[in-house]
Amino acid sequence: MVPIRSLGENHRGRIARHLKALDAHDRYYRFGFAANDAQIDRYVNGLDFERDEIFGIYNRNLVLIAVAHLAYAPDTGANPSAEFGVSVLPQARGRHYGARLFERAAMHARNVGVSKLYVHVLSENTAMLKIASHAGAMFVRDGAETEGYLTLAPATLNSHLTELVNEQLAQVNYQFKAQARQMRHTISSLQSAWRGSDRAEKSE
Repeated sequence: MVPIRSLGENHRGRIARHLKALDAHDRYYRFGFAANDAQIDRYVNGLDFERDEIFGIYNRNLVLIAVAHLAYAPDTGANPSAEFGVSVLPQARGRHYGARLFERAAMHARNVGVSKLYVHVLSENTAMLKIASHAGAMFVRDGAETEGYLTLAPATLNSHLTELVNEQLAQVNYQFKAQARQMRHTISSLQSAWRGSDRAEKSE
């Protein structure tokens, strides 16, 4: 299982750093244009963590290597819908993180009553199209852009319990990584102090 946790307001800075680590080509795929740093800052500052859902995958050093944004349509009516967007850092690709984030977002969406999950991507973004297609999405192509949608099944007790367990495991995993990183920093500081002490003794 890939530990995927919900991200909140306190992760805003890390989300910005994640997106700014993307090159112009990846930013073009993620936003539909090669967003500059200022545009990324505006996007991140505008994230509404109360309304939408943001999911992330952290590596062992607590670097945010993959992020998904599940944005709910403002006027859902009788058929509530949401849109999915995702980005994965180059060094973390090939591990199906995008697909795992899509599955996580789809599960959460169905559990809150969303009936359709949309993806709006550039037609050349074959990786995202493959992820959505594998999940069963239907597509409509309009020139350089493609819109896909996945019809979600109603929530079940099992889908609610699965999401709850996955979120709890992801939280525990994050805390474990945080403690391990702190331990590594402590050991590194002690080793530096010891080396400094040894050099001082030898110079006397």
